[in-house]
Amino acid sequence: MLAVLAVSLFSVAYPIYVIRPFRHQGAGELAAALVVSRFRADITALVAIAALVACVSYWRLQPGKWWRALATAGAIFAAIFAVLARVNVYELMFHPDARPSFSAARDSHLDGDEKVIAIRVAGEARAYPIRDISYHHVINDVVGGQAVVATY
Repeated sequence: MLAVLAVSLFSVAYPIYVIRPFRHQGAGELAAALVVSRFRADITALVAIAALVACVSYWRLQPGKWWRALATAGAIFAAIFAVLARVNVYELMFHPDARPSFSAARDSHLDGDEKVIAIRVAGEARAYPIRDISYHHVINDVVGGQAVVATY
């Protein structure tokens, strides 16, 4: 049961730990996290089934209430990890800014070294400061009558 829980926890937590924003990621650990992310839904489902089988076995073989309670708790946690493996926390954290606000360049309070994503369409220009879009990662806007998406 402990091995089952360890595999479940690793499958859910490792990609979140490695891929979290504003953290340096090595190429090897990022590749490993992406592989785990790709297969974690299947892995945690199999692990949850294994936990359920182990729980049923404990109920049949162990007369003690504590062993049964621990096996049941382990199966419940494995099922919870299986559900959490299907949630993309980054979609919850980072969502597009559908209503960006703007000011004239002379009224902006940007540092001289501020990095921006700039766009000009049909004579209309916008600059999206990286610092401001680092939370959303996606800015939906209309520039010069054209729908645009600024992202990085």
